[in-house]
Amino acid sequence: MSKTKAKSITVNIHAVVGSDEAEVKRVAAELAQKLAPAAAGDFGSEVIDGAADNAEQALARVRSTIEALQTLPFFSGAKLVWLKNANFLGDNQPGRAASVQSALEELAAVITSDLPDGVTFLLSAIDVDKRRSFYKSLAKRAELQIFDRLDSSRGGWEEEATEIVNTRAKKRELQFNNEALALFVLLTGGDTRQIENELDKIDIFLGDRGPGFRSGRRSETGLPRVTADLVRELVPLSREGVIFELGNALAECDLKRALLLVRRLLDQGESAIGILLVAILPTVRNLLLAKDLMDRHRLPRTDAPFQFISALNRLPASATEHLPRKKDGSIAAYALGIAAQNAHRFETKQLVKGMAACLEANIRLVSTQLDDELVLTELVVKLLGK
Repeated sequence: MSKTKAKSITVNIHAVVGSDEAEVKRVAAELAQKLAPAAAGDFGSEVIDGAADNAEQALARVRSTIEALQTLPFFSGAKLVWLKNANFLGDNQPGRAASVQSALEELAAVITSDLPDGVTFLLSAIDVDKRRSFYKSLAKRAELQIFDRLDSSRGGWEEEATEIVNTRAKKRELQFNNEALALFVLLTGGDTRQIENELDKIDIFLGDRGPGFRSGRRSETGLPRVTADLVRELVPLSREGVIFELGNALAECDLKRALLLVRRLLDQGESAIGILLVAILPTVRNLLLAKDLMDRHRLPRTDAPFQFISALNRLPASATEHLPRKKDGSIAAYALGIAAQNAHRFETKQLVKGMAACLEANIRLVSTQLDDELVLTELVVKLLGK
């Protein structure tokens, strides 16, 4: 999620927009509560539902907003007009309609000129098209807050997601250990709605087990400690979560858990070749790369992925040009940071043999009639067996 805030030019015009629907709704609701004149009671707020199914409804919502903004407030001399959850400011069918665009130009003219004394305007909208003239007019006049979803295909999203989780966990007086935090971030994928829901679940779980239980799970700071086992118990494992957990089990040399997760993925309908190429091979490769970087450049063993990422960023480009990249061209550093936490468990020769074993398993899966689970089980045992 990203948040930007424009300098306020007209303090009685506010906008909360972005692709992160849950965050836009939360922030807008809190802001509406602050902006509504308390003395006016129910008469102090006029809310226009901006959710429109078609151009005709969108046009009606804009017309209602213009009328509300031009109507003087009653009683207290102040009122809030809130165009709530508008869904026709993006590049969609209602938003492209000429009638809606014309009405939005009229609305832009209203907010560009001075609103009547005591009238405050709040707009909340999802997926706004920032190329449109209405948005540009709004950005010039409003106190603007933008909340966009994290793009997990771009480098660095894990850091932003970790910051979000840490901030919201502290508000609930929860503290994650490093393994639990990494797992929670991967399972929730930076989705603020899911982060909120899962943190609430963890908070309730820790709070409802009595003082003895809660004190027994406290960290050195006195905050309830959230462990990886607790995250596994409470946060549902998606396909990506199971794959991540399989990688963790392999990196931690947990043979029993790795075999159980292989069986679980097969039972979920995942192909054996997919499990090999998406979970097992990348884990072995990242362990080997991390091990090599740590040995070659004397990088220290770390307790958290971001410590290794910081050390990685200080290396010259020639030392990192062989590393795997994301879609945007940046280094897939987070996965290497996780691998670096467990690279000390392996010898370099062992990991080189592990890469060869993955190649052998790949050939057996595509060119023989051997049982898929048998091939993967033998591979995992080769990787982790003494």
